[in-house]
Amino acid sequence: MTVSTSDRVENLRSRLTLEEKISLVHGDVDPDGVATGYVPPNDRLGIPSFSMIDGPLGVRAGDGSPSTAFPASISLAAAWDPSLAHEVGEAMASEARARDQDVLLAPGFNLIRVPQCGRSFEYYSEDPHLNSRIAVGTVEGIQDGGVAACAKHFAANNQEHARMEDNAIVDERPLHELYLRAFEAVVKEADVASLMAAYNRVNGTHATENRELLTDILKEDWGFEGFVVSDWWATTDGPAAARAGLDLDMPGVTLPELAPETNLAYRLIDTLSQFAWFSADDATELISSLIGLRPSECRVYRSEAFDESLREAIEDGRIDESVLDEKVARILGQMERFGVLDGDMPDGEANVPAHHELSRRVAERGTVLLHNDDTLPLDPATLDEIALIGPHADEAKTGGGGSSEVATDSTVSPLDGIRYRVGEDVSLTFEPGVTPLAEMDDRDLTVWNLSLSTIADSYFGSEEEPSDADMDAAVEAAEDADVAVVVVQDAASEDYDRPLTLPGRQDELVSAVADVAEETVVVLKTAGPVEMPWLDDVEAVLEAWYPGQEDGRSLASVLFGDADPSGRLPVTFGSRARDYPANARRQYPGIDRDVTYEEGIFVGYRHFDRAETDPLFPFGHGLSYADFAYRDVAVSLDESTATVEVTVENVSDRDGYEVIQVYLGAVDPDVERPPRELAAFESLELAAGEQQTVSLPVDERAFAYYDADQSEWVVDAGEYEVAVGRSSRAVVHSETVELE
Repeated sequence: MTVSTSDRVENLRSRLTLEEKISLVHGDVDPDGVATGYVPPNDRLGIPSFSMIDGPLGVRAGDGSPSTAFPASISLAAAWDPSLAHEVGEAMASEARARDQDVLLAPGFNLIRVPQCGRSFEYYSEDPHLNSRIAVGTVEGIQDGGVAACAKHFAANNQEHARMEDNAIVDERPLHELYLRAFEAVVKEADVASLMAAYNRVNGTHATENRELLTDILKEDWGFEGFVVSDWWATTDGPAAARAGLDLDMPGVTLPELAPETNLAYRLIDTLSQFAWFSADDATELISSLIGLRPSECRVYRSEAFDESLREAIEDGRIDESVLDEKVARILGQMERFGVLDGDMPDGEANVPAHHELSRRVAERGTVLLHNDDTLPLDPATLDEIALIGPHADEAKTGGGGSSEVATDSTVSPLDGIRYRVGEDVSLTFEPGVTPLAEMDDRDLTVWNLSLSTIADSYFGSEEEPSDADMDAAVEAAEDADVAVVVVQDAASEDYDRPLTLPGRQDELVSAVADVAEETVVVLKTAGPVEMPWLDDVEAVLEAWYPGQEDGRSLASVLFGDADPSGRLPVTFGSRARDYPANARRQYPGIDRDVTYEEGIFVGYRHFDRAETDPLFPFGHGLSYADFAYRDVAVSLDESTATVEVTVENVSDRDGYEVIQVYLGAVDPDVERPPRELAAFESLELAAGEQQTVSLPVDERAFAYYDADQSEWVVDAGEYEVAVGRSSRAVVHSETVELE
């Protein structure tokens, strides 16, 4: 398609030489060392530089300057509140502006297809509707804050295992109904500035070279006016990517250039390749095989995708220069839109108290009370002694590993948060119980941890092994206390997938404590679902995800009832790994790099409902300290849209949050459809005794399915069940409507 341009952008483009155009479509090294991605300026025409910075969980500055560490994206989604997502987006935009950055590489919202995905903490949900609403809220917040948003990772990037090599084999219907829905929403509703093309292949073609995705669907069908940027070193064939619709290749430089001080192995490649008889390819193959680097990641040694190779393709006529002109227009158009060409972006604020407070509030809103035998909230007036147990209960969990890591200079651990909350009136004993977890598993080296020290540690072991903790001491402390709070966590990271069991001996620790404690409260800080073999033995379970820098303060507020645990699960918690839909090796992690999405549209709770499998905790589940009553539920129909009206009353003596959920299911469909799908929701804050009547619109898309033969969305006539509930399995009212 031809992108619309202003006179100013057209004038600049017409004056650019071929060399100058090429320089605008690939990255370079940021001379200030702050940006994650950097397009250098064109001084001749007065075009400023264009800087991009990581940011799903907060701004990650390359120079290590501190930023606010917000809770993980999955925690934000657990609040089921697009307006809260908008607040977070605006705050992150302000922090990006404070670092003089133009594009925030956020949000990430790949559908959580498999709970093992190591990056699920950076994403939102297993449901495309919830995914879309939170994504739109975040993108609008970022861009209302004066910064361009970059939605990622497009598309079907649903696992970290072999992410640079795997091939997602997915049919058109699930591709559109599940994996593209949120991307379509941020394009059509939020006018997102940029999309990031993923590493993986989709139906045999790399996402960076996939014309169906980047041009046919994104730019022609959806009318996307922004630019498509590659994930870092994701471009494998520059000319093919250019023809397919990739606009900007990142980072545009090799790993040794980008981070020379930490990548000594690549320096060795450089040294060996100086010999005439030893090519760079041979040197790369030798060194990578010696240190165990994956073959696909060796591409980072070279980064000429949109440099020499693209120039040569244009000069020899394989690519028309008009293809390059469109890319330049898209990039300049967004620079103009966000004030970059004029240098008039407003000042921002980073790492300020207002953002810390927002981080705390999001963590509270996202905390899910999974199970409670009237133990929570805790009352300090009735407690003499609390045992706080867990290998990391004395430190804040600010996030997972990888590009979303945020440097912050202010954190509150659970130990400090609880100690501050109870003061001197309650004795607080801390015991780690088991050995702390390593920050990451460096046995499988990747480009992201390729340093001399990690290579040495991988082969010879680290000199700084953590000391053994004393489980007996933890059990003794639990036995002596009125209540034991056991804080456990996983260690998820970009580039790795994770098991669904808690790492180390943490499950054993929970069971040992539960055997002796009068009451046991388990606090999960995980990237997503985990198995809970001890569930029947404990009195309460909180899912806190990765709470960010205000970890301890938000946890104490929820534990002691200062804040209601208002989160609801954005993912289903199954009892075991084989309960989830992708439970065969060909589905996950794949065979010979082919990952077959043969479960089709039955992902998450859709699968559990169709298979009639009882989850450990269903999608949408979450308890409150308050009690709510639903009444006067009414459903009205207007052609192919519906409106659900419901009155909800807080019938308890304390304030709380309730999330009203509306599900829709075709009664006797002509094509296979899930029993029910989320169609609308609203998060309500209700004071004690307060009631509100709300109207929830169910739009035409909720009734539709994607017909691959017609390549369009179709709404069939017939009966549909509209169910109102507190989760996908807790329906309080349902009725049937009929579309003519």
